[in-house]
Amino acid sequence: MKQFAELFMNLDRTNKTNAKVELMKNYFLTASDEDKLWALTLFTGRRPSFKVNRTQVKEWAAEEAGIPMWLFQESYHSVGDLGETISLLLPRSPIQGSDKSLTEWFHYLNMLPGMTDIEKHDHIIQAWMQLSQHETFVFNKLLMGSFRIGVSQTLVVRALAEATETDSNIIAHRVMGQWDPLKTTFETLILDKGEDDNASRPYPFFLAYPVEGDVSGLGNPEDWFAEWKWDGIRSQIIFRNGELFIWTRGEELSTEKFPELHFLSSVLPEGTVLDGEIVSYTDNRPMPFSVLQTRIGRKNLSKKALQEAPVAFIAYDILEIDRKDIRSLTQQERRTQLELLHQSMPAQPFFLLSPLIGFKEWNELHDLHPLSRQNAAEGFMIKRKNSTYQVGRKKGDWWKWKINPLSVDAVLIYAQKGSGRRAELFTDYTFAVWGDDGKLIPFAKAYSGLTDVEIGQVDYFIKRNVLEKFGPVRTVKPELVFEIGFEGINESSRHKSGIAVRFPRILRWRKDKKAEEADTLENLKGILETYR
Repeated sequence: MKQFAELFMNLDRTNKTNAKVELMKNYFLTASDEDKLWALTLFTGRRPSFKVNRTQVKEWAAEEAGIPMWLFQESYHSVGDLGETISLLLPRSPIQGSDKSLTEWFHYLNMLPGMTDIEKHDHIIQAWMQLSQHETFVFNKLLMGSFRIGVSQTLVVRALAEATETDSNIIAHRVMGQWDPLKTTFETLILDKGEDDNASRPYPFFLAYPVEGDVSGLGNPEDWFAEWKWDGIRSQIIFRNGELFIWTRGEELSTEKFPELHFLSSVLPEGTVLDGEIVSYTDNRPMPFSVLQTRIGRKNLSKKALQEAPVAFIAYDILEIDRKDIRSLTQQERRTQLELLHQSMPAQPFFLLSPLIGFKEWNELHDLHPLSRQNAAEGFMIKRKNSTYQVGRKKGDWWKWKINPLSVDAVLIYAQKGSGRRAELFTDYTFAVWGDDGKLIPFAKAYSGLTDVEIGQVDYFIKRNVLEKFGPVRTVKPELVFEIGFEGINESSRHKSGIAVRFPRILRWRKDKKAEEADTLENLKGILETYR
């Protein structure tokens, strides 16, 4: 645990990409294979659940620290991270650090689900007494399933590729999909030694860059394909060994969530992998993403939900044919293979081919681009015809040309401190628009869009203009106006405003506007009616 805790703390202390890669590479070169596998489990977002009650953990920590709960809560609100708060408040034992490995501590934690509350209390307290402050911090993050670290999967793959002297594209593919650290080994998963017949494994998704400047800067239009950028769930559909698997871009296996697509197991050729978008679809056209949202996250799909939000898969790429990886073929060659596959299948409304947009000059796309929302799209995808299917976000071959976000000017009314490096700064904001009664009605939260300098200025204002306190939340004097952008809008009975917006973020600070000049709820409802 000591070695992993040092890695965790060192990664948190630097924001330099190369330094982070070097730290992880050194860990993968020196740690045991068992610890490497558990570290990789965490780095790739696979957080085991140990079924602990956070409220109980707070109570046990306050008791062990010998402080009242109100003081613990105040400390928590100041620090901004529960695991770190506990590590700072607990009395330190004479023993500074544990000899147990990361793997041994995971086995220790894996005992918790079968314990009573009293046994859990004793088990956790015993761990705290053995660990140093930094190790306690890491242990708490593992315990409560809140392990986050400032490294992307791309950096992890790069570090692992350098440590094992393996091509990064191969590593990226091996860490994808459904694997369990309790049922595999580092050698089997990463070094390709032993049996690893993972039929469900998806490929790393190829991601697009936003178009920079004018689209005509991409050169000769004849070198490019253009498609609508569909507003759905990016997915891969895999058919191997007679089984169908549906993976979303977030590496979630979602086969059971889309029963309408299960028929593909009877029509797709063996060893086929498709890339595309799952959308709500009816009357020969996609529906707004808000319709698809009504069934996302449901554990049980009712007949009504399936009728009100039917889905289809719009395919725009093919990555595997007859169990052969064809990502090295050009975009044009893969498109030809995809069209042949689609033509060979019986016509039906649930498996569609993403149509190419015919154009000879860039100005033709310019004229069509503003009509994207009317076509239930977010803009265009522009793909180089001779490009291969790559891993991650690579600049130059796939571009996304999105329409401008919808936006309103809104007033900041609530604020809450951030976490980690921003634990002392108010960075989480709630915004409101004016209602018919002349009162401000909250409609969205936003956490991004300001520069560090602007965050400091807003924080300075908030700390000097607090009206009320509700736990970590502060009611702020309603003076600051910001332009809030969002990708979609729909009705919502869960919000006081009756409106929910998708992907809200701060576009700019409107220092030129007073609060009374902000937009109204009627403005929001007007946008809703326009794009319903």
